[in-house]
Amino acid sequence: MKLKLFKKYFFTTVIIIVVSIVVLMMIFSVVLNDHITNSSYSTLEKCCDELSESITDLSTDADEQFLAIASPLANVTDADIFIADSHGAVLKCACSQWQQNKKCMHSSYIIPKDVIDRATGDGISEITGLKMYKYPQYVSAKAIGENKEFYVFATLPISQSHDLISQLSKIYYLWAIIPLLFMFVAIYIMTYKLTKPLKSMSEAAKAMAKGDFSKRVPVTSDDEIGELAVSFNMMTNSLSRLESMRRSFVGNVSHELKTPMTTIAGFIDGILDGTIKQEDREYYLGIVSSEVKRLSRLVNGMLSVTRLESGEEVLKKQEFDIYSLLCTIMISQEQRVESKKIEIVGLDSIDPTNVYADKDMLYQVLYNLVDNAIKFVNENGKISFDFRDTQNEIIFTISNTGKGIPQSELPFVFERFYKVDKSRSDVKNSTGLGLYIVKTIVTAHSGKISVMSKENEFTTFKVTIPKENHDGRK
Repeated sequence: MKLKLFKKYFFTTVIIIVVSIVVLMMIFSVVLNDHITNSSYSTLEKCCDELSESITDLSTDADEQFLAIASPLANVTDADIFIADSHGAVLKCACSQWQQNKKCMHSSYIIPKDVIDRATGDGISEITGLKMYKYPQYVSAKAIGENKEFYVFATLPISQSHDLISQLSKIYYLWAIIPLLFMFVAIYIMTYKLTKPLKSMSEAAKAMAKGDFSKRVPVTSDDEIGELAVSFNMMTNSLSRLESMRRSFVGNVSHELKTPMTTIAGFIDGILDGTIKQEDREYYLGIVSSEVKRLSRLVNGMLSVTRLESGEEVLKKQEFDIYSLLCTIMISQEQRVESKKIEIVGLDSIDPTNVYADKDMLYQVLYNLVDNAIKFVNENGKISFDFRDTQNEIIFTISNTGKGIPQSELPFVFERFYKVDKSRSDVKNSTGLGLYIVKTIVTAHSGKISVMSKENEFTTFKVTIPKENHDGRK
């Protein structure tokens, strides 16, 4: 079974700390043992040097001189001090048993010849096992006498250093438990706080996979985890909007396609089964033709939107007169302008203005804005044009009188399939993609578009296109 991130992080941290403490103790033990060993050798060597320099008579009758020097040294250092001959037999000893009986446990054993041989030179300081002792000892030995036929030995048990290290280890581990407990609690709390947002993100991600975008991750800090939580929530909001737009898009497309298709199917069935009389067929076929054209506009609009959004529609920039392009569009709309008796203002005062952009795309922008203005202007109303050529950009505005757009609906006019007045007959023939395409094209040119309106007075669209040279520099 896989461990959760919380358990992995917590136990990994705990193991690292415990291993670090154990390794530290091992290093401490090695260093302490080395220090005790060197200190023991130094003490034993000093005892041997002191005796070798002070004792002048090594005969059996000189015990008092030996004991006068060796006993205080043995008492102070806790060492066993004795003298042996070249055969390894112990001749004198500083222990209390020797002082009483002239013999002791040391004199009951013979020191091995190899130890005597190693002490013959400059002396020895080593850990070795003498038969008189059950366990190995720190042993220091030095040859004395005129012919170096005698040897002074000083020994200390290794167990003393082991006992000291053992006691220090117990104290070390005992006192380490208290900070370790606090450390484990702190690590547990910290790990919990670190992994809780990640757990919340995991739960939110699973909910999103099921289509639920309502979950958010609580932001409890301003560190990297907090920034990640903020970014995750922003991503969730973005995905929620995209999902909402997708559902709205599917619903709008379904509705926009269903209405004309139902109309077309109904009238064609009526013609085929004879429900519609012969003399009325031309009228209803005209309606069918109008609905087919509407479907065609809808499909073309959706294709344009798809190409623009996917980046497949590459800008083919060229230098052209945008005023001439506007005049061409207005001429094509002359019949609609005259039928509604619209007053055109400002068009004749605009100077020729060159712009470096995609001519076909800007034609769609101008056409859609002019088409909307004519569509929503009131009878005997007015449409006003204005061009401003500044140092860095070209600003185009088009205004029309009329019903206007409610303030509550202004933020949504550039959304796909959005229609302000759904009751108007002109709007019923609209696909609701025109202004969305306009904004997409303007944005592709690094421009901006905005709208202002006052109900029952006017509506104004403002387009700003940055100037560029032929090499693309602004």
